Amino acid sequence: MENHVTIPKSSLDFLVQLKENNNKPWFDDHKSEYLIELEHIQNFADALLKELSKTDVLENASGKKSVYRIYRDIRFSKDKTPFKHYWGGSYTRATAARRGGYYFHLEKGNSFFAGGFWGPNASDLKRIRTEFGFNSEAFREILNSKSFKDTFGTLQGEQLKTAPKGFDADHEAIDLLRYKQFLIIKRFTDDEVLSPIFLEQALDTFKKMRPFFDYMSEVLTTDSNGASIL
Repeated sequence: MENHVTIPKSSLDFLVQLKENNNKPWFDDHKSEYLIELEHIQNFADALLKELSKTDVLENASGKKSVYRIYRDIRFSKDKTPFKHYWGGSYTRATAARRGGYYFHLEKGNSFFAGGFWGPNASDLKRIRTEFGFNSEAFREILNSKSFKDTFGTLQGEQLKTAPKGFDADHEAIDLLRYKQFLIIKRFTDDEVLSPIFLEQALDTFKKMRPFFDYMSEVLTTDSNGASIL
């Protein structure tokens, strides 16, 4: 593993300055600093992609392309500040057979790695709920595993206040049936982000998402009888 790839302190510090000076003239004056820090983040994203690709198949051509643009889309936003004050990026699993996506967010005091299903469409959500309604044991085993609990704690995401249509409020899997999003998140301290083993920890976090992704992939590529729909 390319252990020499690290996130320098300056990459987080630049974001703090950008947050305090979130305007185009300041950014233009500090464009050269921005480009230096961006390169550090892209190098990290590249190294992480390379390592992750040894155990998963991803659509991303390069780590560089997986890093989000720093420019915010302000067309439909009340917040008109032009720049994001975090480094973010994502990797997409390849082909319809592999579902779920990996996301990273680096920001002083607010760094986290996440995975899952942020906006599942109606048919995906229905299929997942049908599965939970029929049998939630296999999914609970994943959520209750030591690896999952130690890394992610609990499943996260928006939930309905009541039971979804077609299910009783006292259904044994109502706690799972209420979810509208299925997210797993691990937070990192600034010290962890800046440590020489951060790449290793980041990779380990993403690898530990796999049982969750594999379960969801199986469900979303089969019908309620378990027959493939691909």
